[in-house]
Amino acid sequence: MNVAVVGGGWAGLAAAIEAVRGGHRVTVFEAARQWGGRARALEVPLDDGGTVTLDNGQHILIGAYRETLALMRAVGIEPREVLRRLPLTLRFPDGQGLVLPEAPAPLDAAWGILGARGWTWTDKLSLLKHAAGWQLRRFQCDDSLTVSALCEGLAPTVMRDLVDPLCVAALNIPAGRASASVLLRVLRDGLFGPSQDGWGASNLLLPARDLGTLFPEAAAAWLQAKGASLRLGHRVQSLSRDGEGWAVDGERFGSVLLAAPPWEAERLVAESAAPTGDWLAQVRSLAHEPIATVYVQDGPALPLPMLALHSAPDAPAQFVFDRAQLGGPPGVLAFVISASEGGVQELETRVLAQAGALGWRVRPLKTVVEKRATFACVPSLRRPGIDVAPGLFACGDYVDGPYPATLEGAVRAAQAAAARLNPAARTAPSAS
Repeated sequence: MNVAVVGGGWAGLAAAIEAVRGGHRVTVFEAARQWGGRARALEVPLDDGGTVTLDNGQHILIGAYRETLALMRAVGIEPREVLRRLPLTLRFPDGQGLVLPEAPAPLDAAWGILGARGWTWTDKLSLLKHAAGWQLRRFQCDDSLTVSALCEGLAPTVMRDLVDPLCVAALNIPAGRASASVLLRVLRDGLFGPSQDGWGASNLLLPARDLGTLFPEAAAAWLQAKGASLRLGHRVQSLSRDGEGWAVDGERFGSVLLAAPPWEAERLVAESAAPTGDWLAQVRSLAHEPIATVYVQDGPALPLPMLALHSAPDAPAQFVFDRAQLGGPPGVLAFVISASEGGVQELETRVLAQAGALGWRVRPLKTVVEKRATFACVPSLRRPGIDVAPGLFACGDYVDGPYPATLEGAVRAAQAAAARLNPAARTAPSAS
């Protein structure tokens, strides 16, 4: 089958790889001039006239990202060479917080809780009690609950030092608005999932190379070597039915894998006038949340590659990353603000004040704001499905699935969408 993939982010590239493996002829359309979508490399000029390669946003993988890690290996990227592994760590600059030890699950979580710094025994027992209850209920709850409601009665210190930063890192919205059922699924798979190749499911895997070389560039090279047609700088203008197939900007295809962002997917589907049931209504109902990354220079060497931060209106960042420990230049720190508010100048001013309060004298380097970085993972959310219309399938981190907006969610949705292609049109899978 002739298959079009619209979008060259992680979901689009994953969908294209799966389609090629299924024996299909694949064409990938990407509007930007580089691969990777919202997880791509970014060249930033320096004062001395040189440049430094950063990212359009700081991303974290975890050991439970089974499909993402397997896909990296399939295109020739060995995760152990490009990712720095840490046990689940939520340590603050003052040394307090939680660090899980190297131990099998769930012993690592139990020992980590018991050894948490800055927590009283009442705090620790409060979390152990709640965690035991979540496990007894198989990490399931009413879909209408917020994370705050789920954690009612939990010690305030534990909410501040663990639940709040974990919630905003995983779901990108505060606990008072976030879906409890989705966070529980993340905790279930992250804390109790099987280990792989010696990596625990809860391990943090921090990119030690820029996001372009982490997967997208290798994926594009793999696809090209397999004969796929790759079209950078081509924003698809029209999508329409063409007999039993589809026309993409007038070019005929048997099926289309729609891996563009939800607002672009909505535009193309609406203009196609294809019967889609309630798919359009569901994608239009999604709210989106911004993420800002404020890069600064002249920062200190941090004790760990990543530290959690106590955020407040005048101290907006929830995490800071030491890029020198992640393959970057010395002195460059990345402050990450999930569900950010305000413009670039305002965010920079507040982050510089936040850094100053920690005793760090830093200068701004680059601020990146992804205004629609993720969908808002709120309670009782009905997400659009993969099946849009006959022969038209959507994929991306926003489609219906168990996870919030993550790279793993994007990859799994892509694989599920590619599996919808007509099996009768497949030949034997090509070798990886």
